[in-house]
Amino acid sequence: MSAPVPLAYRAGRAAWFALIALQLLWHGWLARPERMPLWLVLGITVIPLLLPLAALRDLRRALLWVGILSLFYFCHGVAEAWSEPTVKWLALVEIGLSLLVIVALGAGVKRRPGR
Repeated sequence: MSAPVPLAYRAGRAAWFALIALQLLWHGWLARPERMPLWLVLGITVIPLLLPLAALRDLRRALLWVGILSLFYFCHGVAEAWSEPTVKWLALVEIGLSLLVIVALGAGVKRRPGR
């Protein structure tokens, strides 16, 4: 029997999948790109989030990769919130989900005794 998944990792996994859904909704439906082809924008925003699915059996490792990727989505959210008022609420959601992934990853780390 496998060990139970900590709450922090479950929250991180939920934020990860919500970040994927947000990218699909944002760029595919709510605010479609005007200057770039849709397939290219979705490829740039969604495919990197799908790559850690290969490591999903080891949730800690998958969340580590998603946490690293979340830094890009955090920066993207900040830039969009600052420069594009029509999608500011989507950008703020992206910032929040990115931070949730990073915090969940940090909260799930166990400290070694004596450190």
